[in-house]
Amino acid sequence: MISRRTFGQAVGTGAGAVSLGGLGEVPPACAAAPAAARDRRAAAGGGAGSFSQVRQTRAGLLDVGYAEAGPAHGPVVICLHGWPYDIHSYVDVAPLLAGQGYRVVVPYLRGHGTTRFLSARTVRNAQQSVVALDIIALMDALEIEKAVLAGFDWGSRTADIIAALWPQRCRALVSVSGYLVTDLKANLEPLAAKAEYTWWYQFYFATERGRRAMEDRDRRRDLTRLVWTQVSPTWDFDDATFDRTAAAFDNPDYAAIVIHNYRWRLGLAPGERRYDDLEKRLAAKPSIAVPTITLDPGRDPFTAPGDGSTYRDRFTGAYEHRTLADTGHNLPQEAPEAFAQAVVDADRLVAPSPS
Repeated sequence: MISRRTFGQAVGTGAGAVSLGGLGEVPPACAAAPAAARDRRAAAGGGAGSFSQVRQTRAGLLDVGYAEAGPAHGPVVICLHGWPYDIHSYVDVAPLLAGQGYRVVVPYLRGHGTTRFLSARTVRNAQQSVVALDIIALMDALEIEKAVLAGFDWGSRTADIIAALWPQRCRALVSVSGYLVTDLKANLEPLAAKAEYTWWYQFYFATERGRRAMEDRDRRRDLTRLVWTQVSPTWDFDDATFDRTAAAFDNPDYAAIVIHNYRWRLGLAPGERRYDDLEKRLAAKPSIAVPTITLDPGRDPFTAPGDGSTYRDRFTGAYEHRTLADTGHNLPQEAPEAFAQAVVDADRLVAPSPS
Protein backbone atom coordinates (compact mmCIF):
# COMPACT_ATOMS: atom_id res chain seq x y z
CA MET A 1 0.00 0.00 0.00
CA ILE A 2 1.24 3.47 -0.85
CA SER A 3 2.40 5.41 2.19
CA ARG A 4 2.68 9.06 3.11
CA ARG A 5 6.41 8.43 3.53
CA THR A 6 6.83 9.34 -0.14
CA PHE A 7 5.28 12.78 0.28
CA GLY A 8 8.71 14.32 0.85
CA GLN A 9 9.77 13.56 -2.69
CA ALA A 10 10.04 16.72 -4.77
CA VAL A 11 7.23 17.20 -7.27
CA GLY A 12 8.36 17.93 -10.81
CA THR A 13 11.56 15.85 -10.63
CA GLY A 14 12.42 12.27 -11.48
CA ALA A 15 11.21 9.33 -9.45
CA GLY A 16 12.95 8.82 -6.15
CA ALA A 17 14.58 5.72 -4.81
CA VAL A 18 11.84 4.98 -2.30
CA SER A 19 10.55 1.43 -2.73
CA LEU A 20 7.01 0.81 -1.54
CA GLY A 21 6.14 -2.67 -0.38
CA GLY A 22 3.51 -4.68 -2.21
CA LEU A 23 3.54 -2.72 -5.46
CA GLY A 24 6.37 -4.39 -7.33
CA GLU A 25 7.82 -3.05 -10.55
CA VAL A 26 5.88 -0.46 -12.55
CA PRO A 27 5.19 -1.75 -16.08
CA PRO A 28 7.02 0.00 -18.92
CA ALA A 29 3.96 0.39 -21.13
CA CYS A 30 2.52 3.76 -22.24
CA ALA A 31 5.87 5.53 -22.03
CA ALA A 32 5.84 9.01 -23.54
CA ALA A 33 8.32 11.17 -25.39
CA PRO A 34 9.67 14.26 -23.60
CA ALA A 35 7.14 17.08 -23.41
CA ALA A 36 7.17 19.25 -26.51
CA ALA A 37 6.12 22.20 -24.44
CA ARG A 38 7.51 25.54 -23.46
CA ASP A 39 8.05 25.80 -19.73
CA ARG A 40 6.96 28.89 -17.92
CA ARG A 41 7.14 29.45 -14.22
CA ALA A 42 3.77 30.50 -12.86
CA ALA A 43 2.12 30.82 -9.51
CA ALA A 44 0.39 27.65 -8.39
CA GLY A 45 -0.61 28.84 -4.95
CA GLY A 46 1.87 29.30 -2.17
CA GLY A 47 2.66 27.38 0.93
CA ALA A 48 3.66 23.83 1.71
CA GLY A 49 2.21 21.18 -0.52
CA SER A 50 2.16 23.27 -3.66
CA PHE A 51 3.41 22.16 -7.06
CA SER A 52 6.87 23.61 -7.64
CA GLN A 53 6.14 24.64 -11.21
CA VAL A 54 3.28 25.12 -13.62
CA ARG A 55 4.16 24.63 -17.28
CA GLN A 56 2.29 25.90 -20.33
CA THR A 57 1.73 24.40 -23.75
CA ARG A 58 -0.53 25.30 -26.66
CA ALA A 59 -3.08 22.55 -27.24
CA GLY A 60 -6.11 22.90 -29.47
CA LEU A 61 -8.03 26.03 -28.54
CA LEU A 62 -6.06 26.62 -25.36
CA ASP A 63 -2.78 27.54 -23.78
CA VAL A 64 -2.95 24.86 -21.09
CA GLY A 65 -1.36 25.19 -17.68
CA TYR A 66 -0.30 21.92 -16.11
CA ALA A 67 1.85 20.52 -13.33
CA GLU A 68 4.09 17.54 -13.93
CA ALA A 69 5.88 15.06 -11.69
CA GLY A 70 8.02 12.00 -12.22
CA PRO A 71 10.40 10.84 -14.95
CA ALA A 72 9.86 12.22 -18.45
CA HIS A 73 9.89 8.74 -19.98
CA GLY A 74 7.73 7.05 -17.36
CA PRO A 75 4.30 5.56 -18.05
CA VAL A 76 1.87 8.47 -18.10
CA VAL A 77 -0.98 9.21 -15.70
CA ILE A 78 -3.21 12.21 -16.40
CA CYS A 79 -5.13 13.41 -13.34
CA LEU A 80 -8.21 15.55 -13.97
CA HIS A 81 -9.81 17.82 -11.38
CA GLY A 82 -13.43 18.78 -10.87
CA TRP A 83 -15.47 21.78 -9.73
CA PRO A 84 -14.93 23.78 -7.56
CA TYR A 85 -11.36 22.49 -7.38
CA ASP A 86 -8.10 22.69 -9.28
CA ILE A 87 -4.81 20.84 -9.78
CA HIS A 88 -4.11 20.85 -6.03
CA SER A 89 -6.61 18.05 -5.56
CA TYR A 90 -3.64 15.95 -6.72
CA VAL A 91 -0.83 17.68 -4.85
CA ASP A 92 -0.37 14.63 -2.59
CA VAL A 93 -1.25 12.03 -5.23
CA ALA A 94 1.38 13.20 -7.75
CA PRO A 95 4.49 12.49 -5.64
CA LEU A 96 3.13 9.09 -4.66
CA LEU A 97 2.77 8.09 -8.30
CA ALA A 98 6.05 9.75 -9.29
CA GLY A 99 7.72 7.64 -6.62
CA GLN A 100 6.47 4.57 -8.51
CA GLY A 101 8.05 5.76 -11.75
CA TYR A 102 5.02 7.35 -13.37
CA ARG A 103 5.06 10.58 -15.29
CA VAL A 104 2.12 12.46 -13.78
CA VAL A 105 0.44 15.28 -15.71
CA VAL A 106 -2.17 17.43 -13.92
CA PRO A 107 -3.78 20.08 -16.15
CA TYR A 108 -5.95 23.03 -15.27
CA LEU A 109 -9.23 22.52 -17.12
CA ARG A 110 -10.45 25.31 -19.38
CA GLY A 111 -11.40 28.39 -17.39
CA HIS A 112 -9.18 27.43 -14.44
CA GLY A 113 -5.79 28.58 -13.20
CA THR A 114 -3.27 29.47 -15.90
CA THR A 115 -5.17 27.81 -18.76
CA ARG A 116 -6.22 30.45 -21.27
CA PHE A 117 -8.09 30.57 -24.57
CA LEU A 118 -5.85 31.39 -27.51
CA SER A 119 -8.51 33.60 -29.10
CA ALA A 120 -10.95 36.08 -27.63
CA ARG A 121 -13.40 34.95 -30.34
CA THR A 122 -13.61 31.33 -29.16
CA VAL A 123 -16.96 30.46 -27.62
CA ARG A 124 -16.59 29.94 -23.87
CA ASN A 125 -18.16 26.52 -24.16
CA ALA A 126 -17.98 23.88 -21.43
CA GLN A 127 -20.14 21.08 -22.82
CA GLN A 128 -18.78 17.65 -21.95
CA SER A 129 -17.32 16.67 -25.34
CA VAL A 130 -15.32 19.91 -25.60
CA VAL A 131 -13.57 19.39 -22.28
CA ALA A 132 -12.63 15.87 -23.38
CA LEU A 133 -11.26 17.20 -26.66
CA ASP A 134 -9.10 19.62 -24.66
CA ILE A 135 -7.38 16.67 -22.99
CA ILE A 136 -6.90 14.81 -26.27
CA ALA A 137 -5.30 17.99 -27.66
CA LEU A 138 -3.05 18.23 -24.60
CA MET A 139 -1.94 14.62 -25.07
CA ASP A 140 -1.10 15.38 -28.68
CA ALA A 141 0.84 18.51 -27.70
CA LEU A 142 2.85 16.59 -25.10
CA GLU A 143 3.35 13.63 -27.48
CA ILE A 144 1.50 11.27 -25.16
CA GLU A 145 0.06 8.42 -27.18
CA LYS A 146 -1.66 6.64 -24.32
CA ALA A 147 -2.16 7.26 -20.61
CA VAL A 148 -3.93 6.09 -17.51
CA LEU A 149 -6.73 8.61 -16.99
CA ALA A 150 -7.90 9.36 -13.46
CA GLY A 151 -10.40 11.91 -12.25
CA PHE A 152 -13.30 13.02 -10.11
CA ASP A 153 -16.32 15.24 -10.80
CA TRP A 154 -15.74 17.04 -14.13
CA GLY A 155 -12.53 15.03 -14.31
CA SER A 156 -14.35 11.68 -14.04
CA ARG A 157 -16.77 12.71 -16.77
CA THR A 158 -13.91 13.80 -19.02
CA ALA A 159 -11.91 10.62 -18.42
CA ASP A 160 -15.02 8.46 -18.96
CA ILE A 161 -15.69 10.14 -22.30
CA ILE A 162 -12.14 9.63 -23.55
CA ALA A 163 -12.19 6.00 -22.44
CA ALA A 164 -15.52 5.46 -24.23
CA LEU A 165 -14.90 7.37 -27.48
CA TRP A 166 -11.11 7.18 -27.82
CA PRO A 167 -10.14 3.96 -26.01
CA GLN A 168 -6.88 3.79 -27.97
CA ARG A 169 -5.69 6.81 -25.95
CA CYS A 170 -6.61 5.33 -22.56
CA ARG A 171 -4.54 2.51 -21.04
CA ALA A 172 -6.70 2.30 -17.91
CA LEU A 173 -9.25 4.38 -16.03
CA VAL A 174 -9.86 5.45 -12.44
CA SER A 175 -13.25 7.14 -12.16
CA VAL A 176 -14.61 8.54 -8.91
CA SER A 177 -18.40 8.11 -8.77
CA GLY A 178 -18.34 5.77 -11.72
CA TYR A 179 -20.00 6.51 -15.06
CA LEU A 180 -20.66 10.24 -15.27
CA VAL A 181 -21.32 10.80 -18.97
CA THR A 182 -24.11 13.40 -19.12
CA ASP A 183 -27.45 12.28 -20.54
CA LEU A 184 -29.18 15.53 -21.53
CA LYS A 185 -32.54 13.86 -22.06
CA ALA A 186 -32.44 12.18 -18.67
CA ASN A 187 -31.45 15.48 -17.07
CA LEU A 188 -34.84 16.91 -18.04
CA GLU A 189 -36.55 14.54 -15.61
CA PRO A 190 -36.95 15.55 -11.94
CA LEU A 191 -34.97 13.72 -9.30
CA ALA A 192 -36.03 12.86 -5.77
CA ALA A 193 -36.45 15.97 -3.66
CA LYS A 194 -33.40 15.26 -1.51
CA ALA A 195 -31.21 14.83 -4.59
CA GLU A 196 -32.49 18.07 -6.10
CA TYR A 197 -31.71 19.84 -2.83
CA THR A 198 -28.11 18.60 -2.98
CA TRP A 199 -27.70 20.16 -6.45
CA TRP A 200 -28.89 23.59 -5.26
CA TYR A 201 -26.01 25.50 -6.88
CA GLN A 202 -26.86 24.19 -10.35
CA PHE A 203 -30.25 25.85 -10.13
CA TYR A 204 -28.66 29.02 -8.74
CA PHE A 205 -26.32 29.12 -11.73
CA ALA A 206 -29.36 29.00 -14.01
CA THR A 207 -30.30 32.47 -12.77
CA GLU A 208 -28.80 35.85 -13.50
CA ARG A 209 -28.06 36.24 -9.79
CA GLY A 210 -26.02 33.05 -9.87
CA ARG A 211 -24.01 34.24 -12.86
CA ARG A 212 -23.29 37.56 -11.18
CA ALA A 213 -22.23 35.78 -7.99
CA MET A 214 -19.69 33.74 -9.94
CA GLU A 215 -18.30 36.88 -11.55
CA ASP A 216 -17.76 38.53 -8.15
CA ARG A 217 -14.56 37.31 -6.49
CA ASP A 218 -15.76 37.46 -2.89
CA ARG A 219 -19.15 35.89 -3.61
CA ARG A 220 -17.72 33.02 -5.64
CA ARG A 221 -15.20 32.30 -2.90
CA ASP A 222 -17.99 32.17 -0.33
CA LEU A 223 -20.09 29.93 -2.57
CA THR A 224 -17.33 27.51 -3.50
CA ARG A 225 -16.16 27.21 0.09
CA LEU A 226 -19.71 26.37 1.13
CA VAL A 227 -19.80 23.63 -1.51
CA TRP A 228 -16.53 22.23 -0.16
CA THR A 229 -17.96 21.93 3.35
CA GLN A 230 -21.24 20.39 2.18
CA VAL A 231 -19.81 17.72 -0.12
CA SER A 232 -16.82 16.79 2.07
CA PRO A 233 -18.30 16.78 5.59
CA THR A 234 -15.36 14.92 7.18
CA TRP A 235 -12.53 16.84 5.48
CA ASP A 236 -10.91 19.23 7.95
CA PHE A 237 -9.22 21.60 5.47
CA ASP A 238 -7.73 24.92 6.55
CA ASP A 239 -7.86 28.44 5.09
CA ALA A 240 -4.54 28.05 3.29
CA THR A 241 -5.71 24.89 1.53
CA PHE A 242 -8.85 26.57 0.25
CA ASP A 243 -7.06 29.81 -0.69
CA ARG A 244 -4.46 27.88 -2.69
CA THR A 245 -7.18 26.38 -4.88
CA ALA A 246 -9.43 29.45 -4.97
CA ALA A 247 -6.65 31.36 -6.72
CA ALA A 248 -7.44 29.20 -9.78
CA PHE A 249 -10.96 30.68 -9.83
CA ASP A 250 -9.58 34.13 -10.68
CA ASN A 251 -9.14 33.02 -14.29
CA PRO A 252 -10.93 35.60 -16.49
CA ASP A 253 -13.04 32.88 -18.12
CA TYR A 254 -13.92 31.00 -14.94
CA ALA A 255 -17.44 32.34 -14.48
CA ALA A 256 -18.37 31.88 -18.13
CA ILE A 257 -17.10 28.29 -18.21
CA VAL A 258 -18.77 27.24 -14.95
CA ILE A 259 -22.09 28.84 -15.82
CA HIS A 260 -22.16 27.34 -19.31
CA ASN A 261 -21.28 23.86 -18.04
CA TYR A 262 -24.19 23.70 -15.62
CA ARG A 263 -26.69 25.47 -17.84
CA TRP A 264 -25.81 23.17 -20.72
CA ARG A 265 -26.27 20.11 -18.54
CA LEU A 266 -29.76 21.33 -17.60
CA GLY A 267 -30.69 22.05 -21.22
CA LEU A 268 -30.70 25.81 -20.61
CA ALA A 269 -27.75 26.73 -22.83
CA PRO A 270 -26.86 25.39 -26.27
CA GLY A 271 -23.67 23.63 -27.21
CA GLU A 272 -21.90 24.19 -30.50
CA ARG A 273 -23.24 22.40 -33.55
CA ARG A 274 -19.81 21.19 -34.60
CA TYR A 275 -19.81 18.88 -31.57
CA ASP A 276 -23.29 17.46 -32.20
CA ASP A 277 -22.01 14.14 -33.56
CA LEU A 278 -19.92 13.53 -30.46
CA GLU A 279 -22.84 14.40 -28.19
CA LYS A 280 -25.10 12.01 -30.12
CA ARG A 281 -22.60 9.23 -29.52
CA LEU A 282 -22.49 10.09 -25.82
CA ALA A 283 -26.28 10.20 -25.61
CA ALA A 284 -26.24 6.50 -26.48
CA LYS A 285 -24.39 5.84 -23.21
CA PRO A 286 -21.40 4.07 -24.78
CA SER A 287 -19.81 1.37 -22.70
CA ILE A 288 -16.22 1.53 -21.48
CA ALA A 289 -14.03 -1.48 -22.22
CA VAL A 290 -10.66 -0.29 -20.91
CA PRO A 291 -9.50 -1.67 -17.52
CA THR A 292 -11.26 0.37 -14.85
CA ILE A 293 -11.43 0.92 -11.12
CA THR A 294 -14.36 2.98 -9.87
CA LEU A 295 -14.29 4.67 -6.49
CA ASP A 296 -17.30 5.80 -4.48
CA PRO A 297 -16.76 8.36 -1.69
CA GLY A 298 -19.11 7.25 1.05
CA ARG A 299 -19.63 10.69 2.59
CA ASP A 300 -20.27 12.44 -0.71
CA PRO A 301 -23.96 13.44 -0.91
CA PHE A 302 -23.84 12.81 -4.67
CA THR A 303 -22.82 9.16 -4.32
CA ALA A 304 -25.59 6.90 -5.60
CA PRO A 305 -26.75 4.05 -3.37
CA GLY A 306 -25.95 0.48 -4.30
CA ASP A 307 -22.16 0.35 -3.97
CA GLY A 308 -21.56 1.03 -7.67
CA SER A 309 -24.39 -1.18 -8.94
CA THR A 310 -26.16 1.70 -10.70
CA TYR A 311 -23.39 2.02 -13.29
CA ARG A 312 -21.74 -1.40 -13.27
CA ASP A 313 -23.13 -2.39 -16.67
CA ARG A 314 -21.36 0.52 -18.38
CA PHE A 315 -17.93 -1.06 -17.76
CA THR A 316 -17.34 -4.13 -19.89
CA GLY A 317 -13.61 -4.74 -19.45
CA ALA A 318 -11.48 -5.73 -16.47
CA TYR A 319 -13.08 -3.99 -13.52
CA GLU A 320 -12.96 -3.38 -9.77
CA HIS A 321 -15.07 -1.18 -7.52
CA ARG A 322 -14.08 0.30 -4.16
CA THR A 323 -16.00 2.41 -1.66
CA LEU A 324 -14.21 4.72 0.78
CA ALA A 325 -16.65 4.95 3.63
CA ASP A 326 -15.40 8.10 5.37
CA THR A 327 -14.33 10.14 2.35
CA GLY A 328 -16.10 13.05 0.69
CA HIS A 329 -16.38 14.40 -2.83
CA ASN A 330 -12.77 15.59 -3.27
CA LEU A 331 -11.49 12.04 -2.94
CA PRO A 332 -7.95 12.48 -4.32
CA GLN A 333 -7.13 15.22 -1.83
CA GLU A 334 -8.96 13.63 1.09
CA ALA A 335 -7.57 10.12 0.52
CA PRO A 336 -4.46 10.47 -1.68
CA GLU A 337 -2.99 7.07 -0.81
CA ALA A 338 -6.18 5.22 -1.75
CA PHE A 339 -6.50 7.17 -5.00
CA ALA A 340 -2.88 6.61 -5.99
CA GLN A 341 -3.21 2.92 -5.14
CA ALA A 342 -6.26 2.70 -7.41
CA VAL A 343 -4.23 4.19 -10.27
CA VAL A 344 -1.43 1.65 -9.83
CA ASP A 345 -3.91 -1.21 -9.52
CA ALA A 346 -5.96 -0.12 -12.54
CA ASP A 347 -2.78 -0.03 -14.60
CA ARG A 348 -2.21 -3.66 -13.67
CA LEU A 349 -5.65 -4.97 -14.45
CA VAL A 350 -5.48 -7.56 -17.19
CA ALA A 351 -8.25 -7.39 -19.76
CA PRO A 352 -10.25 -10.64 -19.83
CA SER A 353 -9.60 -13.00 -22.73
CA PRO A 354 -12.34 -13.21 -25.40
CA SER A 355 -14.78 -16.03 -24.68
